Amino acid sequence: MPQRCPWVQFDVEILKRCVFIVGPTASGKTGIGLELAPRLNAEIVSLDSMALYRGMEIGTAKPTRDDQARVRHHLIDVVDAHEEYTLADYHSAAETACRDIIARGMTPLFVGGTGLYLRGVLRGVFSGPPADWSLRADLEQIGRDNPDALHTLLADTDPVAAARLHPHDTRRIVRALEVARFTGRPLSEQQQQTPLPANRQPRAAFWIDGPRAWLYARIDRRVPSMIAAGLVDEVRGLLESPAGLGRTATQALGYKEIIDHLRQRLSLEEAVELIQRRSRQFAKRQCTWFRNLVECERVPVSGNETSAELAEQLFGLLSDQSLSAR
Repeated sequence: MPQRCPWVQFDVEILKRCVFIVGPTASGKTGIGLELAPRLNAEIVSLDSMALYRGMEIGTAKPTRDDQARVRHHLIDVVDAHEEYTLADYHSAAETACRDIIARGMTPLFVGGTGLYLRGVLRGVFSGPPADWSLRADLEQIGRDNPDALHTLLADTDPVAAARLHPHDTRRIVRALEVARFTGRPLSEQQQQTPLPANRQPRAAFWIDGPRAWLYARIDRRVPSMIAAGLVDEVRGLLESPAGLGRTATQALGYKEIIDHLRQRLSLEEAVELIQRRSRQFAKRQCTWFRNLVECERVPVSGNETSAELAEQLFGLLSDQSLSAR
């Protein structure tokens, strides 16, 4: 029998007190968040699907211990790298964190770049069927043998989802096929979400948008810095740990390529170039996410501003909004 899966919405009274700073990878949002938090009497809620995993420090550009001592952070180092963590898990944990922050008289400040999590907090989460690992294993094998065939299967099952997903985004293609199999309805149909009405919107949601050449240059510089900081040893240590890496962690950008290097499928130079290219592609997709969420206000930057200057700009925008709401 097809399953009916409910929607779970973020508590509207909590959402209206939240501020969001989002942006593509390497856009400087972490620094902006650290500068803005004291101005707002805020604590930061990470909006990064990979920062959830313990031991994945360098490749996720996770806030440092000094950063976390400077401003209290939530939803970082929540699970071990061999564990799985769903959007529904994040949605529930984020709401709990926000309740705690507000109860202490502080402001929840979301900072990160995971568009799926952002949309889930803003518009709600489709509580889909649990994972069927046997079905997933069969579909993932098809993807390994012929990724295009897996995408074609999705196009036959859910053409809207197929048009949205990259042909090699195996993890999300498999999930879309899994949902369609067990609910009898396409995932895209069940995930249809409309923009929030004015009375349900967060206090503010800003997305940082800089020149493409500036962003790509930052990405290209960041990857060698991660290698120099010990990314290869970090990945090696995770692989050699007793529990190893889970399905999600092994597919994380930066980790997947270094795993291939350690297994002698790529030279280190090839892995670096591949991470850079995939990171640029990822940044482009992130911008599409933010652009399509009308709840988010685009904040154009030149790339020459400091984090403090941008934080002051956003604080000014928040102050203007507070005045106009009176």
